[in-house]
Amino acid sequence: MNKALGESIAVDSGQGLSVSLQVAGIGARSYAFLIDWHFRVLLAAAWLLLCLAAAWLAKRFALPLPEDGTAALLVATPTAALYLLYHPLLEVLMQGSSPGKRMAGVRIVAQDGRTAPVSAHVLRNLFRLIDSMPMFYCVGVVSCLVTQRQLRLGDLAAGTVLVYVAHDARELRLAIGRHTCGGGRDPELLRLGADVLARWKELDDPRRRELAMKLLTQLGDTASAELDVAQLHARLVTAMAAPQQS
Repeated sequence: MNKALGESIAVDSGQGLSVSLQVAGIGARSYAFLIDWHFRVLLAAAWLLLCLAAAWLAKRFALPLPEDGTAALLVATPTAALYLLYHPLLEVLMQGSSPGKRMAGVRIVAQDGRTAPVSAHVLRNLFRLIDSMPMFYCVGVVSCLVTQRQLRLGDLAAGTVLVYVAHDARELRLAIGRHTCGGGRDPELLRLGADVLARWKELDDPRRRELAMKLLTQLGDTASAELDVAQLHARLVTAMAAPQQS
C-alpha cells in the first residue's frame, strides 16, 4: 500500500520495500519553472534568429523567399511549438523530469509515488492554461498555497505531485537510464532502487542494509550478509546497471 505522511509519500513496492519521497514546496517548483522558462525562451529565440539569418542570406544572394503569409507561418509555428510543447514532451521522455526540474532536484510522480502515466503529463500541462491565469500563474500559486501537498490545479486534475530527488546523484541517472533503454528490468523496481540510492546518505546503516539486501534479491543478486554498507551500495549500483539475464 501507499500512503501520504504529511509532506512526504511512503511508497511500498508490495514486496517488503518502501521509501519516503518528500513533497517539493512552492519554492523548488518556482525555481524549476523559471529555469525551464528560460530554456523555452532561448529555444524559441534561437529559431527566430535562424529564420532571420536565413532571410538575410536569401536577400544577400537573391534567393527566392516564400510569400509573406507563408514566411510568417514558417517562423511562428515552430516557435510556438517549441514554447508550448517543451513541458509535455520532455516530461514524458524524461519520466517526469525536465532540464529545469532536474537542476532543481525535483520530478513529477503519481500521487501514490509511482511513475506518472503519459496521460497524466498531458492533462497536467493542458491545465497550465488555467493555472497561468490571469497572469504570472496566479491561479496555480494560490492553489499551491491552499493545498496540503502544494499542488496546482494541473496536479489535482492529473493526480500528480512534485517530489524531491538527488538530481546530481550518478546512481539515480544510471537507474533511470536503464529504465529508459529497457534491459528487461521492472521499471517500478528500478524507480524504487533509484530512490533508495538517491536517499542513501539520509538513511542509517541498518536501513541501508535492509533495503539493499531486499533490492539485490529482487534483482537476482544474492548478496552476502557479511558485506558492509559501502560494498552493498556498490553491489546495488552494479546490479541495477547490469542487463537482465535471459
